[in-house]
Amino acid sequence: MTIEPTAPITQDVMTLPRQTPAAEKVNLVGLTRPQLREALIAAGTPEKQAKMRVDQLWQWIYQKGVRDFAQMTNLAKAYRVQLAESFEIRLPEVTSRQVSADGTRKYLVRIEGGHEVETVYIPEADRGTLCISSQVGCTLTCSFCHTGTQKLVRNLTAAEIIGQVMVARDDLGEWPEPGRAPKNETRLLSNIVLMGMGEPLYNFDAVRDAMLIAMDGEGISLSRRRITLSTSGVVPEIARTAEEIGCMLAISFHATTDPVRDKLVPINKKWPIAELLDALRAYPKLSNSERITFEYVMLKDVNDSDEDARRLLRLIKGIPAKINLIPFNEWPGSPYQRSDWARIERFADIIYKAGYAAPIRTPRGEDIMAACGQLKSASERARNARRANAAS
Repeated sequence: MTIEPTAPITQDVMTLPRQTPAAEKVNLVGLTRPQLREALIAAGTPEKQAKMRVDQLWQWIYQKGVRDFAQMTNLAKAYRVQLAESFEIRLPEVTSRQVSADGTRKYLVRIEGGHEVETVYIPEADRGTLCISSQVGCTLTCSFCHTGTQKLVRNLTAAEIIGQVMVARDDLGEWPEPGRAPKNETRLLSNIVLMGMGEPLYNFDAVRDAMLIAMDGEGISLSRRRITLSTSGVVPEIARTAEEIGCMLAISFHATTDPVRDKLVPINKKWPIAELLDALRAYPKLSNSERITFEYVMLKDVNDSDEDARRLLRLIKGIPAKINLIPFNEWPGSPYQRSDWARIERFADIIYKAGYAAPIRTPRGEDIMAACGQLKSASERARNARRANAAS
């Protein structure tokens, strides 16, 4: 099933001035509280004042969205000048913004070195979910995923990860207006999913630091239960995720036998299904109230049979879980097709009758290539097109 656009796609391309930050200035975005304290002391803030200054700056940056030290009015004017001499508050640049017919927004975000990643905001009736990236490209080469066809360039920094949240809040107008109390209405950006470009657990430290910033109660203040980290199965880091981040966990599962999963999710050759499931059964936060989500893309005649559904149930037995069924989002050159809708519903019915939630994810943003598994930066696509033209 392909969503047909009901309204024209709109695209805003913003050509922003390239910023070349002064080498001596430290970007405060992405620093943890201890790192921020150390940076302030190194720049001349007395140690006895450092904790108070960290609290003040934290609220200005992450609660109020202020980027100019001169506007931080509860700091002495001389101290604001001192801060501006040593530090900056710098976010990634949004170089393009596309809006789908269904309201999904896709941002192309430029980071240090001129690299670009994609971030997607998905509005729903009861929430607004931001899908963020953790790497430029991806190491995993999952055969059904468009992002996986782009080679890994580098990990994102904590600043570049939390910066995606901040630029989305900019676009949504979610920061309080100067001089007014914070907004109390239902948040437009209420949930974060680490399901964009890259494998989050191959960039653990930066992902952890960025998510702790997002969860901090004196800043952006998202509940840990509103943050979901999706991994293809980096087994050694799964327990650390519970212990050091504490967010919800999703597993990019997609197959019920090792031979099929080896092809779809090659990391399975290193940590096969049985080893992955053992790690999940030992997951420190596993409970009926904090279930693990199994993501399962529906591929025609590959993993969508009744026997696959029943085998999936046998595999996850004893694990508090829900299964998100994802109709495959097709992309140019893909070797797979989306399962027929009747087959997806039959698969879901088998799961549901066994007592598990089995929602079928509504494809979103397909018309702007923003749906699950479709993310691949526009700059990479343009480079490939130029290479193809040059070779022809």
